[in-house]
Amino acid sequence: MAKKFLILWMAALLLLTTGLMSAWAADSVMLATTTSTDNTGLMDILAPRFEKDTGIELKWTAIGTGKALEMGKNCDVDVLLVHAPAAEKKYVADGFGRDRTQVMYNDFVIIGPKNDPVALRGASVVEAIKKLATGKAAFVSRGDNSGTHKKEISLWKKAGMAVPDQQKWYIQTGQGMIATLNVATEKGAYSMTDRGTFIKYSENHGVNPPLVALVEGDPGLFNQYSLIAVDPANCSNTKYGLAKRLAEWMTSDDIQKLIGNFKLMNKRLFIPNAR
Repeated sequence: MAKKFLILWMAALLLLTTGLMSAWAADSVMLATTTSTDNTGLMDILAPRFEKDTGIELKWTAIGTGKALEMGKNCDVDVLLVHAPAAEKKYVADGFGRDRTQVMYNDFVIIGPKNDPVALRGASVVEAIKKLATGKAAFVSRGDNSGTHKKEISLWKKAGMAVPDQQKWYIQTGQGMIATLNVATEKGAYSMTDRGTFIKYSENHGVNPPLVALVEGDPGLFNQYSLIAVDPANCSNTKYGLAKRLAEWMTSDDIQKLIGNFKLMNKRLFIPNAR
């Protein structure tokens, strides 16, 4: 009798433990986000606040937008925070994601050495691309299918030029934004980055960075960030409800204000624009 009771007790304990583990697992959501939101420290602000407000743990991996979209297709994450609108819209249209929601924006800047050997300073983005194409100075590209890389490719096309990926002066790192800027710094080269990461890079160099912003403010350099939930029709294991909860939270007035108040060097890195 005692043995039978022990077996029943152990079975009940196992069921209880399994239930608790399942409940714990349900209280975390996995996000694939861009390197810019990670490098700048924004995710270090948002994740603990999300858990405090909702009781849900926000886990994330920081990779380029292209890789983030692939992770969504492969059902490896629950939600994406990315910045390549054309690729995002195709991703949703192809049935991999849903509920694309604008969260914030900044802009891209073309940066380079202070002596500006090909005279980009003050040029329009199309003029700047044409000047870079002369090959008189090195240009360092992420070359990783990230949102920044996708934007850069679109600028070459906008200027009526092919991407010069076979030219010696065009260097592709295949790495994240800060790592790419470090390579550009070592080579005294030009590069392109989002504003938030450039501010972080500047802070890393004691507010006197070797590379400075030369081309900025062009409408073609606008940089929108959006959340996309992984579509449960494609990934049965996705935590769609928690992805929606994250989107509702990030677009709330309080968190939009938090994003807008996030600063380095007294400069805003991202501008909230949830709709």
